[in-house]
Amino acid sequence: MALTNLRAVIAVRDFRRLYATRLLGQGADGMLQAALATFVLFSPERQPTAASVAGAFAVLFLPYSFIGPFAGVFLDQWSRRQVLVYANLLRAVIVVVVAILVAQRHEGLSLAVTVLIVLGVGRFVLAGLSASLPHVVAGPVLVTANALTPSSGTIAAAVGGLLGIVIRGLVGGGDIGSVVVIGCAILGYLAAGAMAATLGRNRLGPDADTVRDTVWGVLKGFADGFHQLRVHSIAGRAVLVVMMHRIAFGGLTVIGLLLTRNTLGAADADAALGQFALITAAAAAGALFGAIITPAMARRMGYVRWSVVALLQAAILVTITLLITGASLTLAPVLLGGASLGFTGQAVKVCSDTLVQREVPDEYLGRVFALFDVAVNASLVLGVTVVAFTSPESGVSPIIYVLFGFLLMVTAGAYWRSRITA
Repeated sequence: MALTNLRAVIAVRDFRRLYATRLLGQGADGMLQAALATFVLFSPERQPTAASVAGAFAVLFLPYSFIGPFAGVFLDQWSRRQVLVYANLLRAVIVVVVAILVAQRHEGLSLAVTVLIVLGVGRFVLAGLSASLPHVVAGPVLVTANALTPSSGTIAAAVGGLLGIVIRGLVGGGDIGSVVVIGCAILGYLAAGAMAATLGRNRLGPDADTVRDTVWGVLKGFADGFHQLRVHSIAGRAVLVVMMHRIAFGGLTVIGLLLTRNTLGAADADAALGQFALITAAAAAGALFGAIITPAMARRMGYVRWSVVALLQAAILVTITLLITGASLTLAPVLLGGASLGFTGQAVKVCSDTLVQREVPDEYLGRVFALFDVAVNASLVLGVTVVAFTSPESGVSPIIYVLFGFLLMVTAGAYWRSRITA
């Protein structure tokens, strides 16, 4: 991103506070997810199955689909600053219950429901952060802010996850180690709520002339968001591109998990966890690189063309590296593939966020971003589920590798042919 634009964004005090709220909250998300993943999938006494993998990812990523249609409408009528404060505090309280359940080794329905609630609130927070951004940053630097904030949030979640794994190891691992990491996540949510409280009550919108909906309006919010994406076809197609990438990302994440847990890690849970952490770090590094260069490249090439370039490189590189990994059973190639996929994810998301914010009126942004999050997470879980029940437990499946590369390539071609002027 251009250094002058980055400086202009960082110079805005309220942007820095909103940015810190995101980083603290998503860092805590990463810690919580790492604790739950190690508890369910990387404990020596628990061998992952297709059902456990699909179930774990569904719990971690799908909850917002149940509340998204309502959340967007509320974000367009409630003080978004208040949402960020109280939702983070609510997460901290609910995660205390999660810690108690993990300490008692409950891994069934009670844990799943509690995690669904806390992560559902988290998706509400993310939609509020996206809808709030245009109120603290405007003009040509908005694309830079869009590159910096979601990308940094993703990286913060990855860093939080890696830090959680390190902390768990330092305190002896096992279920007690997971509880300690969950405790650190609670502190992160409290810090995020405190940071949001430093913003003015009405600083983040919604605008004063936003229409207040009835209960029927809440139900209608889902349709309103969909209608806006259909009417503003540039934004709608940008969302579809992100969805296709997330299908591939979800499926290939399961491939990485199966490869490390059942093949490359030689059934050693700790070794597998370390390898999966490296893949996560590689994807985060790719995302960081994508965040750095996307604003400048998007301005130079256009949002659609740059998205197509990013999708094509992932289609080629991810397929090749996975085929090499499957044949050689070495970790290095899949690290490169993870970086490539992370890079593409940030490139297309930054471009899509900017197009949505540019095309959709502010009074609908909350519900549109809520719907966007629903679509993204549903797409990820779809990819996870398909691979979890079609891939061999070893994770070695050349046909699946090629099919996901083909999906990304077809998406790039269709997006290019749409002839969107952005």
